[in-house]
Amino acid sequence: LLLCLLYSADTVEDEMEMATVRHRPEALELLEAQSKFTKKELQILYRGFKNECPSGVVNEETFKEIYSQFFPQGDSTTYAHFLFNAFDTDHNGSVSFEDFVMGLSILLRGTVQEKLNWAFNLYDINKDGYITKEEMLDIMKAIYDMMGKCTYPVLKEDAPRQHVETFFQKMDKNKDGVVTIDEFIESCQK
Repeated sequence: LLLCLLYSADTVEDEMEMATVRHRPEALELLEAQSKFTKKELQILYRGFKNECPSGVVNEETFKEIYSQFFPQGDSTTYAHFLFNAFDTDHNGSVSFEDFVMGLSILLRGTVQEKLNWAFNLYDINKDGYITKEEMLDIMKAIYDMMGKCTYPVLKEDAPRQHVETFFQKMDKNKDGVVTIDEFIESCQK
């Protein structure tokens, strides 16, 4: 009887766990082929991901909470929003383990070209293929907010705008007020 109860409890727990898991990752072999991680590294990443996100996906609010732990001295909310959107490649409002792995693979082990494409995608907030001064200013303000009071020396209030102007002087080769992916990559590689 005890064995039946234990088996029954295990089965119920397994069924409950299956009901709460909304997303199952692709086979590790496929992720290994698509990413620049080994199977062992993927297993370690998956354990950590599942520990923080038991459902198998992370929504934006949870992503912001996790990210804020790395920047307790500032407000990382806006930058985490931009980062979340860069990881959420299919724009479904959640980051799956696959989304996370592919983004991390590019950031940690990608080619210069892949990293620059990823960064451009992060900065191109509305995903129209251009970085505008407004988008870059939003990014800069988000970075300064995230850094909080830790910036030294203390920055002037117009520092984000000054950085945007410097960025555009360097990147906007044809001076049309926007930075294209080609201008971005070419300028970054010089």
